[in-house]
Parts: sequence; C-alpha cells; structure tokens
Amino acid sequence: MTFRTFLRGLYHAFPIQLLVLHLRKYQVLLVFWFILFSTVQGDFMSAFGAESLFLAPEYLGRVHALSTAIVGVATGIFIMSWHITTFILQSDQFKFLATTSKPFHKYVINNSIIPLIFLVHFCIRAVHYDRFHELMSGWEILRLILGFLAGLVTIIAITLTWFFGAEKTILRQLQPVLDKPNDYMGKVLGGTHHHERALIHTNWFLNTRFKLKRPRNIAHYPADFIDNVFKRHHFSAVLSIIIAFLFLAVIGMLQDDRVFVIPAAAAILLLFAILIAGAGAMVYWLKSWSFPAFLLILLLFEILFRLDLIDPRNKAYGLDYTNASARPHYARDSILKLCTPERMRADSLNMIGILENWKSKQGMERPPLYVVCLSGGGTRSATFGVNVMQHLDSIMGGQLMKRTFLITGASGGMLGAALYRELYRQELVKGTPRLSDTNPADAISGDLLNPLLSSMVTRDIFAPAQKFEVAGEHYVKDRGYAFERQLDFNTSGILNHPLRDYANDESRARIPLMIFSSTITRDGRKMMICSQPVSFMMRDTPDSGQGGPGEPDAIDMRAFLHAQHPDEMRLLTALRINATFPYVLPNVWLPTDPVVDVMDAGIRDNFGQESMVRFLHEFRAWLHENTSGVVFLQIRDRKMGEWEGATTGDGLVGMLTKPMTVIQYNWMKMQDYYQDEMVGQAGRSFGIPFH
Repeated sequence: MTFRTFLRGLYHAFPIQLLVLHLRKYQVLLVFWFILFSTVQGDFMSAFGAESLFLAPEYLGRVHALSTAIVGVATGIFIMSWHITTFILQSDQFKFLATTSKPFHKYVINNSIIPLIFLVHFCIRAVHYDRFHELMSGWEILRLILGFLAGLVTIIAITLTWFFGAEKTILRQLQPVLDKPNDYMGKVLGGTHHHERALIHTNWFLNTRFKLKRPRNIAHYPADFIDNVFKRHHFSAVLSIIIAFLFLAVIGMLQDDRVFVIPAAAAILLLFAILIAGAGAMVYWLKSWSFPAFLLILLLFEILFRLDLIDPRNKAYGLDYTNASARPHYARDSILKLCTPERMRADSLNMIGILENWKSKQGMERPPLYVVCLSGGGTRSATFGVNVMQHLDSIMGGQLMKRTFLITGASGGMLGAALYRELYRQELVKGTPRLSDTNPADAISGDLLNPLLSSMVTRDIFAPAQKFEVAGEHYVKDRGYAFERQLDFNTSGILNHPLRDYANDESRARIPLMIFSSTITRDGRKMMICSQPVSFMMRDTPDSGQGGPGEPDAIDMRAFLHAQHPDEMRLLTALRINATFPYVLPNVWLPTDPVVDVMDAGIRDNFGQESMVRFLHEFRAWLHENTSGVVFLQIRDRKMGEWEGATTGDGLVGMLTKPMTVIQYNWMKMQDYYQDEMVGQAGRSFGIPFH
C-alpha cells in the first residue's frame, strides 16, 4: 500500500469525514468549542480570570475533587449534547449506521476527535494551572483530575446506557427488516427505492469494540426503514434533552440551598449544552424555516414585554415599583429642577454641617481631611483595597476611618471599603473590636461568581419565577439576587441594612460618607446613591465671574426617586448597582418614566476621582479655612501603565477590526490619562495643600 493510498483511506475514514462534515455544515456549533478552547487556554476573558473557573472550580467555597467532578459531569453533558444534536441534524449523511446495532454508540466513538482533543488539552492546562497558579501539590492535582474524569465518565456512561436501552428496543422491532430487507421492499414499496447522495463518503468506521469495519451497502434497504431507525433514535435524544432541561429547572428552584449552587464552569457548560440542543432542535424540526421562526419568537417576546405581560428586568431591592403614576419623568427639565442654585446651596450647607461634625471629632484646630478613592476590578480590587486600608489603619494607630471624611470609587473597590467601614461602625456601636480581630480580606474575597453564573443558567433561564420580599416590596429571584445573597453570606450578614440605617451615623460624621455611583445607559449620566442630599454634585458650581452652573451630568437618586422610598434600598443593592459588570450582572432598571437602567460605575469613573474632585471643589473655601489640607488616598489594583497591550493583531484582520475595538481596548487607559490630569489640575487650583 502506497502512502498516497493510506492518506486517501485515512481521509475517507468516518472520524475524519465527520470532522469535515462539521466544518462544512452547522459551523455555528463549533463556536462553542472555540470559546471553550480559548477560555481554557487563557485567551478568552483572561483579564477576568475566566480560565480559573474551569481549571480551579469552587464548590461550597472550596476547590476539591467534588467541585471538579461536577465540572466533569457538566463537560460530559455538553459533549453528549453535541453528539446528540449533530447526530440528529446530520444522520442523513451516514445512513449506513441505521443497518448496524447500536448506531448512536458507533456515532459517538467516531465523532470524538474534537472532544478528545479538548479533554487532553483541558487536563494538561489544569495540571499546569493548579501547579503554578494555585500552588497545589502533585497529590492534590491528581485528586482534582481524577474527580473531573470520574464525573465525565459517569455522565457519559449514563447517557450511553439510556441510548443502549432505546437501541435494543428499536433493534427488536426492526429485526425482521434487517434479516430480509428485499422482502420488506417488495411488500411495502413495490420494489422501488432511492437514496440521496451524501456529502461525505466513508470507507471504514470504528465499531463499539474499536475495530475497523466497512460500511454496509444500503442500496437494498428501503428509505422509510432507514428514516424510521433514525427517527426513533431522535425521539430518545429529544427525551434526554427534555430531562436535562427539567433537571436545570429543579436546580434553579432549589438555589437558595448552597448545596445546589454549582460551580460557574459547570453552569456555563450546561448553558452551552442547552443552546446547542435548542438550536439543533429548531433546525431539525423547522429546516429552512428555523431562522424565520427564531425571529418570530423574538418578536413575540418583544410584544409580550411591551405589553408588560413579561418583565425580565432586574430591580433595585427596596424601591417601590408598584405605583406607576408616581414615577418621576426622566427628562432634562425634571433633572434641572433637582439642582437649582437654591437647592444646591441648601444641600451644600447641610454638608458643611456634616464637615463641622467631622472636624469636632478630630481633636485639632486644622486637621487634615482624608479622602479615599478605590478602583473597580471585581474581587481582586475588593481584596486588595481592604488589605491596603487595614494596613494603613494599623500604621495610623487605628485612626484611618476617623480621619477619613469621604469614600468614593467603583465596583470591587467599594465592596471592600463598605465592609471595612461597617466593621468600624459596629466597633463604635457595640464597643467590641472588629477591625483588629477579624480578617475582612477573607470575607470579601469569598466566591461570588459561582452562585451568580449558576443562577444565570438555572434560575434566570429555566426555573419558574420565584419571589422574595424587601421592605414590603416583592422582587423576582435572579442572578442579581444571587449576588447579593452570596455577598451577604460571605460577610456574615453585616452589610444587610437599608441606607437609612447609615444616615444618622454619616450625618454626625461618626463614619465616613460613602457616595456610590452607577452609569445611566440612556445618556451616560451618573446616578449617585448616598444617604445624604448631594444635589451640589449634579453639576459644577463655577465662580460668579464664569457664569451659571454647568449642564447636570449626574443625578442625586435620593432626590429623584423620593416617592419610591430610596432610603429603604439595601446597602447590598447599592454595592451591586455600583458593580454591575455588563452581562455578568443584570442592568438595574429604575421606576422612572421612561424607564432608565443603570450599570457599572467604572464605565464613567472607574477610580471615583471625578466625584472626589467635584466634592472638594464645592467645599474648597471651607477646606481652606478649617483644614491643614487634603490627604488623597488612591487605592487601585493596577498601576498606571498596566493596561498596556496591543489593541489588535498586526495583520489584515487587525487592521480591519481596529476601528471597532480601539475604544474598547483603550477605555481604561483614557480614564487613566484624563483622571490623572484632572487630579493634577485640581490639586493646583484648590489653593490648599493636596497630598
């Protein structure tokens, strides 16, 4: 046998022909594999630690063999979903399997090139990641790999056993036809038959014993017999998908029990499995009408949404959404009424009273005023921020919170700062030490992503709506609820208070004032959340010689939503709104007319410095007369310049995509440049020492 003959035989092997078929038809299904390969490799969303979700999955707060076993089960479900879906969609291309026993088993064996490459790649990457990033021992890594493989093999065995039982039933019913196909053709079809030409040509395949076999000639088998075999397998496949769907729905309904909060990687894999199965079912049943049907379904949901018959939008827990007539009108004129010169002056005088309260507690005539700005950056920023604050507090002899008047920032940084401030508040209220006897970094670094993504897949998509109550209002449990619930659990419940509980302590300057921000998606304005009136933060108040105030670029939520009981909003909700990363957490819609929604503060001000500068500018005269200067503490999880990196590749594709991605890749750099210049200019113009 010549080498050319060998290559020709290899090319026409069923496993290779199936790989070619996947590349020729339904390429969209390969996108899921591409995402998984890229994520495990560390190329997809690596800046957010996506690979750690797969390579070091957490379950019940720990990385152990059970957590990897759950991911193994989910991986097996995804792989089998891919096998089942492609088997249903492409069975007309390998009709010879219908004349064999266990056709689906044979298909799985021959269709396993991509899954096997992925599994090998996954295990290699898992060993490397756990060894050099998680610093695990060889024995610990072995247990994780064995757990993953155990879960994978178990679910695949269960699935194949299911199909084995179905195949035995099908074989028993169709055995007479297999024994005498010509008799069946003559009796039923009058001796005529036709087979369509397939896109692939197969010379041999692997049987269930992994031996090479040549395909059986199906010319003498009637078409309806072949189709009947596959249709019965398709029924079993669809039934297995329905069972998986119901399983996810049940898991979603039980998510309040932490036992049912599966690792994030498992949730992602299950979502991919359902998406593949759903897409395959639509294409199989509707053929060329599948895409129009998909558009029709979207249109139907749009109509139901506009008629208020369905409402998947997330809400701010504590606000009143029931009284539609009391909703404020979101328009420029309404916003301007919130920041008239008279109102801004009144709120400014109120804040000066709070500043005086702060000064009276400092024990000196002209104390330095501390302001703290923390960057966004998820759990990394939260952990780093709280560690830095704890270290600075120890250096200052436990005086950091007492000296600090204002804390602003975005996303994770504000999570850590809120926890540290609350520990200080409880120390004052209860008289028991909390800051020195606890490790807030351990609490704030607890897992948040696993319950969030688990809820996204199970509760948000599949489970029936469940509700809970806050301040007499009812809300739907979704991934926003899951985030707050897990944050509440991680921090032992000490952040689960309405904003009104902080108003008195902030007004008396017993604790630092915190201003939480978010970005209004409608126009880019800030939505500021604070227990005190802050209309003076809505726009600049220039000197009289410069003309009137500027255009409002921020909104005091407490004033704007005064009829919706803003003081009942939970601090947990304010923190979530401040940290609403796109798609990971749902945008929060507010009870306004028209409806507006808000998301992560980092889109507008990832370091909180914009708010800080405006605040200091407003009170620069008081600061000049009553303080020795301002100490500006900037706590950020990345140094200036650490966002460096090419926006796109140097090739033709990079040249074509650069206009679309240049803003995305440079957004944080531009904030760095702008805010660094802004802080520098502010420090030179305040007329007070600015350190």
